[in-house]
Amino acid sequence: MSAYARGLLYLNLVTLLWGTTFVVVKDAVETLAPSALVFLRFLLAALFFLPWSRVQGGVLWAGLELAFWLLLGYATQAVGLQYTSASRSAFITALNVVLVPLLLSLVGRRPGRLWVAALLAFLGVGLLSYDPRQPPLNAGDAWTLATALTYALYILRLEVHAKLYPPLPLTAVQLWGTALLALLWMGLERPSLERVPWGAVVYLGLIATALTTWLQTLGQGRVPALQAAVIYTMEPVWATLFAWALLGERIGLMGAVGGALVLLATLWAQIPTGPLRRRD
Repeated sequence: MSAYARGLLYLNLVTLLWGTTFVVVKDAVETLAPSALVFLRFLLAALFFLPWSRVQGGVLWAGLELAFWLLLGYATQAVGLQYTSASRSAFITALNVVLVPLLLSLVGRRPGRLWVAALLAFLGVGLLSYDPRQPPLNAGDAWTLATALTYALYILRLEVHAKLYPPLPLTAVQLWGTALLALLWMGLERPSLERVPWGAVVYLGLIATALTTWLQTLGQGRVPALQAAVIYTMEPVWATLFAWALLGERIGLMGAVGGALVLLATLWAQIPTGPLRRRD
């Protein structure tokens, strides 16, 4: 299997694992402050990577930069889920698939046909997440919009650093850095730790943070940022499928069409086209 194919495999596995987290996080923030949840999940994930944590030089600063964007993304999403629905959070977060090519264009890179895949994926997520019973836009949606922007920046910066540094040390620094920043955030909030949903924390820490961050770092060292962003839109598709299979939730015709569009977009984006070209 080529390095590119392995990268695609890693990123697709990441989206499957991410698809299980929206309901878990939404339930967890009902009993635990977002700052405490982010700190505990990243501390647990960082401890798992302790053997690769003695780093210095470029990988240290690269990992800390990525940790900054990670913390902003996870924090704004967790805060947003206190006020908005999981489906709407998934839809707004998916805006990063459009923001990534916009940001790439600003630095002179031509997304080409991947623009169409990005828009198709975003349309699919919109159909998949649409619920006419949802209330109008609220504060949670604004927080989640910040998630989309910070995550787009994280995807772009991860592409750069993942090609320069080994994945295990880079993952370790990201996790420790995010845990430290979350600890500072938690110190400002001083949340109660009397009712910690440890089952959710362990799952989010080991599976949905430690494993996914490592796989994402591996994958984006082999797959361009825009293709990765399109692949990540499979997350709400998996989330919907899990809700249907485990919770008995109905998808409906619109949701099925939306899921099919996302699947089509991600398959199209994974066809090799060579590196994105820079404008002359």
